[in-house]
Amino acid sequence: MSDVVERLTEVLEARKQADPSSSYVAKLYGEGLDAILKKVGEEATETILAAKDENLPQVIYETADLWFHSMVMLVHLGAKPADVLAELERRFGLSGIEEKAGRRRK
Repeated sequence: MSDVVERLTEVLEARKQADPSSSYVAKLYGEGLDAILKKVGEEATETILAAKDENLPQVIYETADLWFHSMVMLVHLGAKPADVLAELERRFGLSGIEEKAGRRRK
């Protein structure tokens, strides 16, 4: 896992205990899952709009926001970005068709 992702995960974990008035992330955690999900949705929409405009610098900027808020969501739910990376690793070498077929059997 990237050093940036590891460091950010540590900060996000620490913010769970922080005073909501001291940090944006602590405030999001304090507002609860619905507020976090709203931000994930907003950032996903902004990423899509930037991609639709083929504005690569803005796509990168918005994708960073999307990843950040997705990480906030994961940590809030008790998961870690490493869990997502492990799932991607599990899928490596599978065709999309095989992976989707495996979902139906679960």
